[in-house]
Amino acid sequence: MPAFRQVGEKQLPQEVVFMAWSPKRDLIALANRAGEVLLHRLANFQRVWSLPPNENTGKEVTALAWRPDGKILAFGLTDTKRVILCDVEKPESLHSFSIDSTVTYMHWMEVTEESSVLTSFYNAEDESNLLLPKLPALPKNYSTTAKIFSEEKSDEIMKLLGDVRLNALVLGGSSGFIEIYAYGMFKIATVTGVAGSCRGLCLSSDLKSLSVITEIQDSSDSQAEITYFQLDTSLLSSYLPEVTQMARKFTHISTLLQYIKLSLTCMCEAWEEILMQMDSRLTKFVQEKNTTTSVQDEFMQLLLWGKASLELQALLMNQLTVKGLKKLGQSIESSYSSIQKLVISHLQSGSEALLYHLSELKGMALWKQKYESLGLDASGIEEAITAVGSFILKANELLQVIDSSMKNFKAFFRWLYVAMLRMSEDHVLPELNKMTQKDITFVADFLTEHFNEAPELYNRKGKYFNVERVGQYLKDEDDDLVSPPNTEGNQWFDFLKNSTHLKESPLLFPYYPEKSLHFVKRQMEGVIDRCLQKPAVVIGKSVHQAVCMCLYKTSQSEDSTPQLFKLPFLWNDKTSNMHYVLFTMLENSISKIYILRRHTDTSRSVSNGILAVEFGNFLNNSINESSDSRCYSCLDAHFYDDETVTVVLKESVEQEGKERVLAQLPLSSVYTDEDRDREFIWDSTKRLDEQSDEIPTRTVCLENQWRVLETMKAQYVAVNGIRKVSCVLSSNLRHVRVFEMDVEDDGEAEEEEEEETTHIAAGQPDELNQSADNQDNVCDASAEELPEDAEEHESSLEP
Repeated sequence: MPAFRQVGEKQLPQEVVFMAWSPKRDLIALANRAGEVLLHRLANFQRVWSLPPNENTGKEVTALAWRPDGKILAFGLTDTKRVILCDVEKPESLHSFSIDSTVTYMHWMEVTEESSVLTSFYNAEDESNLLLPKLPALPKNYSTTAKIFSEEKSDEIMKLLGDVRLNALVLGGSSGFIEIYAYGMFKIATVTGVAGSCRGLCLSSDLKSLSVITEIQDSSDSQAEITYFQLDTSLLSSYLPEVTQMARKFTHISTLLQYIKLSLTCMCEAWEEILMQMDSRLTKFVQEKNTTTSVQDEFMQLLLWGKASLELQALLMNQLTVKGLKKLGQSIESSYSSIQKLVISHLQSGSEALLYHLSELKGMALWKQKYESLGLDASGIEEAITAVGSFILKANELLQVIDSSMKNFKAFFRWLYVAMLRMSEDHVLPELNKMTQKDITFVADFLTEHFNEAPELYNRKGKYFNVERVGQYLKDEDDDLVSPPNTEGNQWFDFLKNSTHLKESPLLFPYYPEKSLHFVKRQMEGVIDRCLQKPAVVIGKSVHQAVCMCLYKTSQSEDSTPQLFKLPFLWNDKTSNMHYVLFTMLENSISKIYILRRHTDTSRSVSNGILAVEFGNFLNNSINESSDSRCYSCLDAHFYDDETVTVVLKESVEQEGKERVLAQLPLSSVYTDEDRDREFIWDSTKRLDEQSDEIPTRTVCLENQWRVLETMKAQYVAVNGIRKVSCVLSSNLRHVRVFEMDVEDDGEAEEEEEEETTHIAAGQPDELNQSADNQDNVCDASAEELPEDAEEHESSLEP
């Protein structure tokens, strides 16, 4: 009986370039050459969902990482230089941000350190929820941009924020690009001083150091050198409670900015082009009429004497029409009331929450003893608070404009409707006929203010009139408002104008009467963005290189291998605070795998800093009796958990149908007490592969923890020790097999197999497609190995 139980097998239509197991569920994420991101379930390798490539996000996935709680999947795209955070429940982008380089590797870690200060912060995290009203969900009837906050029942903001415990997404790219994002959203460090293109990253769970593997290419024709760096990030670990609080605040702020942006998008959609009809009809009327009287005078004559020129009658009766007027009136009323609701319930509540979090952040910045060394700047935050205040003022101004416009249009349309009914000699209802002197004055004032011809406006906007005043606030352009609010006679404005002290007072938010709401929002985003960027620069400068080791030169044969699968592999042992690096130096010693380990505290050293591991003969001689002393080379190796490494091995002997083996290598068999005296002394002037003969070597014989992978040219493996699963991928990148690694009770396993068999018996299991690689013939699968066609049977997610 093999040590591992196969639970699924699949031939995939596209070549897989990356695979990663969810840390919390039996789910595996795949990225393929077509740019798709796929989520599969362990059982029968069923597909849960797929996210196809698109123009907005990108088409070439270069890196993939799970948030430690397994609820968010991050992936990097090279063509658009964007990072997307995707919801595991459904294939939707929750958040995305641009970066300056192509991401070649990403790693998402969670801090495990505990302290009384952190515990009290975790417990007090909900304080803002007690003080601030809950943000209303955006209406569902607007575009897909509002999807992130669309569901009333699920709080999408909190899903994006995740658990209060600090987690960090580390991105590595070409030309030494390394950035660290707290909670996957807020940049807390921009690391400089690392050479080469990033091949691997691992930030220790105590935040003391960052391990980096880079590929340094001196010239285009030379072989690249693989180098290991250990960077000291002790500032993050020393100020962990402060970093956590600051990052949490900034993440709240980033999320609220997105909420405001989406609210504004909904407002723009609520405003319809039909509202411009009055302006365009009047402009056309000016261009076509022969009389010298102005449009304003024409309407005034109709209001005061009830008489209209033939041209005005033609405009009203033939172009605008009674039916068209009613439709225009209804459109304006519904559109304005929708915008008004969005401003009051969403824009204002989002801005006030933003103001609250920024004010708290300012209080933190003033505590210089704790936060100054992290780059938190009180003056920058003060500017951000002022910018948010200006945005709130502009939103209030928009409310006033909507309110007055609704009143004006209502009175104007009611009067015009009656006038047009009289022109057509239709019956006018008595209740519509009643018009007081006050109503006439109101309409006259509206005509005086809004129906003035403006030739300079025609040069700017191609129209003579700006009767509709709300749309100008929602235009995403830098132009000044066409018709800014009239401040003449406003006592507060006059008082401010005459008081120089008040005009420059930091207590008063600046007001931009000439600017649109979009302009003020963009200005606010720019100020907040500058305020958020400073800590990343300051913390990034504190990160310094502690160790630099040149490991080996890459072999020529590696070029065709996907970048994401290549060793070295990095791992952080959280319990013993160790960094591990697994790698092979194929040209020097084909049969060995090397394990480099360092303490996360750069000032401390460890014994057996580097060891080589050889695999002795552990296969049954019955398989191949002629081979007495077998030699195995390691194709891929990943840490299964802190005590075990999962390896894919192949026989080095040149023979037909080389055996591929999946095996578990316990570290206890590698790090033994013997050979303590034979500590390897590293000569820093040479590369490691030039002194590989001096590295202590352990020969291990695996007992029961291995399985021959029949009829599969296995090459790569992805594992998850928490869920006790592994996924093996063939060299043609299309054939996968999934295994449960720790099968404790055979009886239970057989029962589970029977259940799975009956479960899939309802659908006709497709036969696996034959692989392009001849050695990837699919074996006669037993009932447990029958794959279900994921294309037809989409699976639903269960916790």
